[in-house]
Amino acid sequence: MNSADLLTDAFTRIQEAVHSAVEGLSVDDLHVRLDDGANSIAWLVWHLTRIQDDHVSDAAGVQQVWFSQDWASRFDLPFDKGATGYGQSSKQVAAVRVGSPELLLGYYDGVHEQSVEFIRGLHPRSLERIVDETWSPPVTLGVRLISVITDDLQHVGQAAFVRGSLERR
Repeated sequence: MNSADLLTDAFTRIQEAVHSAVEGLSVDDLHVRLDDGANSIAWLVWHLTRIQDDHVSDAAGVQQVWFSQDWASRFDLPFDKGATGYGQSSKQVAAVRVGSPELLLGYYDGVHEQSVEFIRGLHPRSLERIVDETWSPPVTLGVRLISVITDDLQHVGQAAFVRGSLERR
């Protein structure tokens, strides 16, 4: 197993967890916030997908799926089309409203497909390429991908927690 295989496996596990957290929920369940400051499943999955889309597409030198497949219009959120959820206020989190679980999963699956396509083509030395010089030390592609995986796993775990809380009600 090479590094591309390991990264593909990690991203595929995230995809499975995203589907597990979202499939079968009602639209109302997607938007439940356990308290006024908490994130909804809709926001968590949208945000983790936006971050993956933003970071991996930048590293791959391709357009974000959010724009290339017109998900920005399909979601029609009330803030800047380029928003990823980073630093959003509680009011903005509450404004992430989606029409169906399928909308969230469709966008996630499109991002997953583009991410895995990029990763499968990587040579191990590619992971050493600097992709962000604004940090000290500069961020390599390998570190960026691990960062995305970590962020995605944290947020999908939070979404699973919210779902579990809803199922116990």
